[in-house]
Amino acid sequence: MPNSRVAARRSLPDDLRSDVRLLGDALGRALTRYGGSELLDDVEQLRSAVLAAVEEPDASLADAEQIVADFSPGRAIEVARAFGVYFHLVNLCEEAYRVRILIARDDPAAEAEAPAGHSLATAYRAAVAEVGESEATGLLASLRFHPVLTAHPTEARRRAITAPIRALVALVNDRHATASVRRLREIDREIERHVETLWLTAQLRPTKPEPLDEVATALSAARATMYPVITESLHRFADSLAAWEMPAPELAPFMRLGSWIGGDRDGNPFVTATITRQAAAMAHEAAIALLAADAETAGKALTHDDRYTPASSELAALLSDVRERDPEAFALIERDAPGEPHRQAILMIRQRLLATAARNADLGYDTSEEAARDVRLVMESLAAQGATAAASGPVRDLARHLDAIGFHFTELEVRQHSAVHRQVLAHLAGEDIACAVEPEEVLDVFRAISSIQRKYGPRAAGRYIVSFTQSADDIANVYRLAAHAAAGSQVATLDVVPLFETFADLTAAPDILAEMIELPQVAERLAANGHRLEVMLGYSDSAKDVGPVAATLALYEAQTRIAEWAHASGIQLTLFHGRGGALGRGGGPAHRAIMAQPPHSVATRFKVTEQGEVIQARYGVKEIATRHVDQVAAASLLSSLPSHERLLNEAAERYRELATTLDRVSRQAFAALIHTEGFPAWFATVTPQEEVGWLALGSRPAKRGLSVTSLEDLRAIPWVFAWTQARINLTGWYGLGSALAALDNLELLREAYKRWPLFATLIDNAEMSLAKADPRIAHKYLALGDDDALATRVMDEYRLTRELVMAVLERDELLGGHRILSQAVHMRNPYVDALSLLQLRALGAVREGRDDELDRRLLKITIKGVAAGLQNTG
Repeated sequence: MPNSRVAARRSLPDDLRSDVRLLGDALGRALTRYGGSELLDDVEQLRSAVLAAVEEPDASLADAEQIVADFSPGRAIEVARAFGVYFHLVNLCEEAYRVRILIARDDPAAEAEAPAGHSLATAYRAAVAEVGESEATGLLASLRFHPVLTAHPTEARRRAITAPIRALVALVNDRHATASVRRLREIDREIERHVETLWLTAQLRPTKPEPLDEVATALSAARATMYPVITESLHRFADSLAAWEMPAPELAPFMRLGSWIGGDRDGNPFVTATITRQAAAMAHEAAIALLAADAETAGKALTHDDRYTPASSELAALLSDVRERDPEAFALIERDAPGEPHRQAILMIRQRLLATAARNADLGYDTSEEAARDVRLVMESLAAQGATAAASGPVRDLARHLDAIGFHFTELEVRQHSAVHRQVLAHLAGEDIACAVEPEEVLDVFRAISSIQRKYGPRAAGRYIVSFTQSADDIANVYRLAAHAAAGSQVATLDVVPLFETFADLTAAPDILAEMIELPQVAERLAANGHRLEVMLGYSDSAKDVGPVAATLALYEAQTRIAEWAHASGIQLTLFHGRGGALGRGGGPAHRAIMAQPPHSVATRFKVTEQGEVIQARYGVKEIATRHVDQVAAASLLSSLPSHERLLNEAAERYRELATTLDRVSRQAFAALIHTEGFPAWFATVTPQEEVGWLALGSRPAKRGLSVTSLEDLRAIPWVFAWTQARINLTGWYGLGSALAALDNLELLREAYKRWPLFATLIDNAEMSLAKADPRIAHKYLALGDDDALATRVMDEYRLTRELVMAVLERDELLGGHRILSQAVHMRNPYVDALSLLQLRALGAVREGRDDELDRRLLKITIKGVAAGLQNTG
């Protein structure tokens, strides 16, 4: 009888299975054309062996290991490449399938029957039922979702790979939608071409990307999907309420886009003040291009004749003003749109937007607010004449986009380490001190911020994040440096954001914040901005300090205390979550994470970093991006309701002792592991941690200067990445099993899972992390190290955690309650095994000092392939 993994793989939806087979066959033909039937035979032989090791009772990986050992170095590389491309194809088939499901379910009638957290519209309906229309509308008005795009030092996918993947997603769905036999044949030819392109495109970057390459990549995703979702989310909300015959309040754009790319210089010497200026300029150019395209679209639709829809007096005055500014340009517009004043106005707004980008002072706008005001005049004039449909169409979308992105598109944020600021100030005071960054470069960053604000508006750049904030003086240092850089001229408007990362700093956060708001510069800024304050929480380093369980609880406690302090201090708090994509760095479904946050810590405002592969996964396709934003907005609204606050408070009180035990025991277990003598060197031996640095992944170095004798300077991202590659995923679960065992009360744990959102999220994330691990493969990685005691400790904790997590969930198999997710994981895992065995072959050669360039190339290819297969980097 087939085991559960086999059952999950075989129960895939028919259309998804057929898509995977279609693209897999196309890959097989590409392999045959490139390497002959022998290459395809070798790939199939290894594929069959790893599948047999999963499907057949008591089977081992010995046959697959022997096949891998018999490959020539060149053949091993080609087989690894084939499996890596296969994972891209599987991933895009699943993405296409998700898009089809979302489209098929996009029905307000079906949505009306869904739970409150299904969408923003259902969440608003629940809020109206609980607190009344007036208060619900007030909560809605304060709604804000602020994703911040960040570069990823372990991003595994090349931009050259992304283009054919995006094309294939569209082709696969076109294939399901068309009834034309001729079109089907055309689609199949295009699929063949793109699959071949994927196979023949180098999976490894020849050189590391530079910061501006990363800016371009992020802007590409933001332009393609995030920009249209700003207004699409509002349309969906209004359409659903209209279908339910509910009054729809006017909802302003609640999404703001941020970016660290080109501004994050913490540990990245390649991000300079010049790069920051260029990044802001690139974002500005993207904003103008998008807004001008919107204006052109709106203008084409406004063929309203002035005999039926005459311009209002205000709009007539606007047209007269523009005629005086540029008579020649306006004459051309009048020629193309005679007697159509509203179209003339919108086309002239487009002309002024383009003039703004060209720095034409006579015709360009000084601020985005001026442009938004002009668009609103057009809307008001149309509405006054009864053309309400036109007033609420593309013209309104243009106004909304102007409100959301201004002339800057993404709000660029700067980040630097607190130690750098201390060093530069000491140098300026005359001390003989070595600075990690040239003092003049640090000062020039503040001049760059001032320049960006003058050109593109104060929202274009103004947040300055201080990594490893340990005292209020770390915040004051930023203002001291800004004043020194200005040298008597206007100082940039700065919102300095403390980033609390370590366990100790999270604990001290409320006291530091209390001192911080007493600083004159901070007090002045709070008075000017309505007492709004951002505080950033780092998920990565705290988890590396004390383990995933204790870090989760510490973050919850820190947020609780910060939120209580903010409420008592009259501060309108926004917590900025520095989450990663991997579960060991705060990853997992965002809407569930929001619902598990402490009372008052969200308050309808959710700001989060979006990194690397997460940007592609959440925002690579418009339909998926729209769904994600809708669910995040719904969770942000629901989390602010009194009923949810009561649920959280009751759970926190009821399970206080449980939380104390989880924290204490898991922290002790994690500390006992990582503080074992020789652990750092052992970790570097049993994972490809050092070898990750060989890849040309991101512009930012993966480590701050680590030697294998210390973990202190190792960035949390490659720490997570390495354990994922070794198929252990230790950072997502280690210590949980010991803590659950110490509680020794299964009934209480099952009750807590049902009634305590934080605990449920912790267990669910651990379940996913355990499901993507593979003890058979992990054992082989651990055998690379010369420490059986450490290896045994890790695997014993894995088995204990797996057993108890399933017991809490009352399931016989991991992911047993998540059919689609289980299918996806179990479909991939055997093929990931193949890449892991190839990686182990290369690692063995490296560890024994007999590696050559081909072994190193194989290792790099398998690192990228495993990341694609598991859909996790760091």
